[in-house]
Amino acid sequence: MDRSAYIAMTGAKQAMLAQTVLANNLANVNTTGFRADFAIAKTEPVIDGDGFPTRAYAVLEEPATDFSPGGLIETGRDLDIAVTGDGWLALEGPDGTEVYSRAGDLRVDSLGRLMTTSGLQVLGTGGPIALPPFETLEIGGDGTITIRPQGSSANEIADIDRIKLVNPELSELKKGPDGLIRHRNGEEAEQDESVGLVKGFLESSNVSAIDALTQLVSLAREYDIQIKMLKTVEESSAHSSQLLRNQ
Repeated sequence: MDRSAYIAMTGAKQAMLAQTVLANNLANVNTTGFRADFAIAKTEPVIDGDGFPTRAYAVLEEPATDFSPGGLIETGRDLDIAVTGDGWLALEGPDGTEVYSRAGDLRVDSLGRLMTTSGLQVLGTGGPIALPPFETLEIGGDGTITIRPQGSSANEIADIDRIKLVNPELSELKKGPDGLIRHRNGEEAEQDESVGLVKGFLESSNVSAIDALTQLVSLAREYDIQIKMLKTVEESSAHSSQLLRNQ
């Protein structure tokens, strides 16, 4: 078989993988604080022995992440918070490690733990935040959590903890398959005093549905072109075989 078939095959494969990345972006267009992925492909020359690299395969690199912020959506809910500018909320991941997110849709569970709606516990200055019974709860612009203890007078206020807000270099971060952001070398970022919050807002996904759909259509056409090339190679191979048999 002509080796160009393998070249077309790699192109079709990478177009299909890129469609998977974009489909995941599109599925999360309404996910709070979601960060889109880029599907990046490159050409890799094929070197066979001492010959020259006359062919090149298509290779999909590890998807990069679009860290640009999404828009703010006003909810008016006291436990909805959004990071202003650069920075992240620090959370305890499913495996117990520190992870980062921009999803500030918080709740307090029956054990008094401050959680995201996805079930991850919010980290404070000394670890996961746990609250005593309270009448009211306020989250300040710097992440400070203030409550009026249950059964106390209206003017009795207590500072309980402070949400850990971090802002490491983007080059140090990577996005996992679960959509959470982690430090590349597994380290925990330091609290950053410059990171602020706004209450009563949530950050939307930074996925553009129109752009994602347009790219999906473009990739579908690229896939079709590669498949047509495979069929052309197959037909050429069949004609060549027929000519050889006729000789």
